[in-house]
Amino acid sequence: MKKTLLTALLFSSISSWSQAGAPATYYNGFDFNLTGMALKSALATKITDTHTHLLTYAEAENAIRYTDLDPADNTNQNIFLIYGYSPEICPVVSPDNTAHRRRDKDDDGTGGCQWNREHTFAKSLGNPDLGTDGPGSDVHHLRPADVSRNDARSSRKFTDGSGNSGIVGAYWYPGDEWKGDIARMMMYMYLRYGTQCLPKSVGVGNVLAIDANMIDLFLQWNADDPVSAVEDRRNTYLGNANNFYGQGNRNPFIDNPYLATRIWGGPAAQNRWPNVFLANETFDWYSLVSVSPNPSSTGQINISSPKAIDSIQIISLSGQVVSEIQNPTATTTDHQYTLTQLPNGFYLLKLNVEDQVIIKKIAVQ
Repeated sequence: MKKTLLTALLFSSISSWSQAGAPATYYNGFDFNLTGMALKSALATKITDTHTHLLTYAEAENAIRYTDLDPADNTNQNIFLIYGYSPEICPVVSPDNTAHRRRDKDDDGTGGCQWNREHTFAKSLGNPDLGTDGPGSDVHHLRPADVSRNDARSSRKFTDGSGNSGIVGAYWYPGDEWKGDIARMMMYMYLRYGTQCLPKSVGVGNVLAIDANMIDLFLQWNADDPVSAVEDRRNTYLGNANNFYGQGNRNPFIDNPYLATRIWGGPAAQNRWPNVFLANETFDWYSLVSVSPNPSSTGQINISSPKAIDSIQIISLSGQVVSEIQNPTATTTDHQYTLTQLPNGFYLLKLNVEDQVIIKKIAVQ
């Protein structure tokens, strides 16, 4: 998930929310030697048994004012809008006021420049309909959205696309910035609510041989778009039943997207627990490669890698390769690299390290 310049702290590792290195105490005693459907079943039991506080629909609306706050906003007044892509906030004159990423948390309603609750797993796509309690009020999949943008998505199934969010044929593409969020929320809903919330009912893709209810689209999105600090923040808030609107359960796929790979296979997703899975898995360089500062206010970023980097690509959110360097020269003997004169914007930093592709999100102010 990639967010605004004002909230580019989302790309940073925030120690109080991050799951890098080891699982949260929430998972104490869990058997991570499980794989496939056994792991899926065990995680489903875990998130169901710990879901001790079932929110009402009104409580879910209030919860969003806490879970989706902009961590870079010291006033704690603005929240993020899913599917948004403009860095501006209403009421700014814009070609499309529905494209904004942020709103005042108190501007919820049904009018222009307001937000309301988006059921990312559309209520009518559940079997039965999700309603407004139980799965219909589970904040692990309820996100704030611009009213008009929410209406545009309606109950359309998710499909693949590129660039910003929008309608694709009869379907909906959530945007490059949000597709990982969507995938992880759909995986959570499937495990938490079973046959009522099947991935194949909410997205367009090929079903898997190992699980005829899961589609390859969500596995790809989960791998393509790593977890952000906003996902961590809302997951940690909801996972603490002592919080006023805490549910008591967590989304495991935010804690570690690689759990989806362990269950369903597909493209290897980000492994945030290398001390859990590294010994028995193909070595994952992701957690050992760092980028700083991020965001950058000088047009310069530094890359640190445990191994030599074979190539570096800077890719815009529209998929255009802005810059490509083959066999880059390290600035130090311990595989440090410096990129300079980067134009302002949001990018994917694609690195080839030995036989692995590593994708990081960067922001240049």
